[in-house]
Order: sequence, then C-alpha cells, then structure tokens
Amino acid sequence: MRLYMTPGSCSTGIHILLEEIDNPFEAAIINLPAGDQFKPDYVALNPKSTIPTLLRDDGTTLTEFQAIAYWLARVNPRAKLLPGDPNGDARVMEVMDYVVGTIHMQGFARLFTTDTFAPDESSHAAVKARGTEIVLKGLGLMDKVLDGKDYVTGPAFSIADAALFYVEFWADKTGIPLPPHCLAHYQRMRARPAVHRVLREEGYR
Repeated sequence: MRLYMTPGSCSTGIHILLEEIDNPFEAAIINLPAGDQFKPDYVALNPKSTIPTLLRDDGTTLTEFQAIAYWLARVNPRAKLLPGDPNGDARVMEVMDYVVGTIHMQGFARLFTTDTFAPDESSHAAVKARGTEIVLKGLGLMDKVLDGKDYVTGPAFSIADAALFYVEFWADKTGIPLPPHCLAHYQRMRARPAVHRVLREEGYR
C-alpha cells in the first residue's frame, strides 16, 4: 500500500495506524504549501485534492481519515483497533467524527487556513479567535471522555486515539494548553513505540 501524506498533518494519525498494524507500506509526501495536491497525477488519485489518500494493494484508493481508519481496523482484526461490539465501535466513531469534523475542520482549520474563512485580512483575528474557542471547547469535551481512562474506550488503543492524538499534537505545537486528561493521553500516546517511530520518521524529535 501507499499512503499519500504530509508530515505533521492529520495524515500522521493514519501513519500511526499503519505502524500499529505492522503492515508494509510506502509513504509518498504531498507538499501542501507547494500545491502538490493539485497536480494532475494526484488529482487522478484523489479528485478532492485532500490528504490522506491510501492506495490499496488492489489498486483502488480510499480517502477521508475516518474511512481509512475504519477500513484498516476491519481488515486487520488482530490489531484490535476497534472494540468489536456495536456500542464500543459506535463510541469510537462518535469521538473520531467529532475530532475530525469539529476540532480539526472547524477549529484548527480556522487557525491554519484562515484566509479560506475570511479573505479580508481585517477579519483574520476574529476567525482565529473563533477557531481557538472551538478547539478549547472540543478538547474540554474530550477531556471528559478520557476521565478515568487510558484511551478513548478504556484500557485499549483504538482508531479514535490516533485521531485525537493528531489534534493534541497540533495543540502542543501551537501553544494551546491541553486539559489534564488530554495531556495524559498525549503523553501516553507518545510513549507508544509506533507513535515514537512515526514522529521520528516525520522529522520530529
């Protein structure tokens, strides 16, 4: 398989999952600031011009974080990336969808791609303030989810933890404080061998 990714982005979460299942894959770097996502070869793979994209062994592609994470979990059951019961699996999807759809796409997106929300530079400060507000509220909600748990669903790592990690990572790198349970989760994730390998491979010490 081949993962089209950008170091330090949401694709880091998928990179972690691939390391967790220990399935050989190639990494292809997409330079977003340089516009690689709009090049014809990449658009042919992913017309959305987004990351991550997973090119599977059968030659088909899969896009969107949640879809890729779910597929990896289902085709690698021995890795136990999903609890395996309807309620547990639903809770994982609930957290993952909120992290990606709200904390990332509504919160951090306002901080990282401010001009897409407000072309007028005079509005940028307000857009960023709103983004920070969404991130802080989201992390606060995730802190409650993690109360008394090592991971999102309890003692076991799941695909939702990979999603939560990448926004915790962004918070750490942008100076946004992590609430206590999120901070403990972030540190616990960084101690996992797979996460350690991923951060090293993506150029982070």
